[in-house]
Amino acid sequence: MADRGPALSPAEGPALRVQLLRPGARLPQRATPGASGLDLFACIEAPEGMKLGRDPVRVPTGIAIEVPPGYDAQVRPRSGLSAQGVGVTFGTIDSDYRGEVLVTMYLFGSQGSYTVRHGDRIAQLVIARLADLPVVEAQALSPTERGQGGHGSTGT
Repeated sequence: MADRGPALSPAEGPALRVQLLRPGARLPQRATPGASGLDLFACIEAPEGMKLGRDPVRVPTGIAIEVPPGYDAQVRPRSGLSAQGVGVTFGTIDSDYRGEVLVTMYLFGSQGSYTVRHGDRIAQLVIARLADLPVVEAQALSPTERGQGGHGSTGT
């Protein structure tokens, strides 16, 4: 059984711990040294892959993660897939979740079909520090030039 110590790297700093749940699962990895996101890979057992349509489909990654306290993990779309009409819903993975990371995918635009296959890069995992701010009730908020203007109120 693997150790259950704190999520620390050998240098004793915070680390993202990743458990591979099935054969063929891959660790998240950066495509380039300057990439802010770690690529997430599809872990699909069916040789024909998974067909996407307009309805959301949860695509398995075959991994579970342990996010250190004070950090946030976000699943984000890949721009290359978005340009092809393949969407990924933005999602947050809470630090106390230990289940499989699933990526919700769907088609948009004129894309008629798309098949996700085992090993495909399907999304990005972005890790960031959290701001642990207290929530304080206020009778009024400070004024701004925008005020209560909603979507599109700052121009097109």
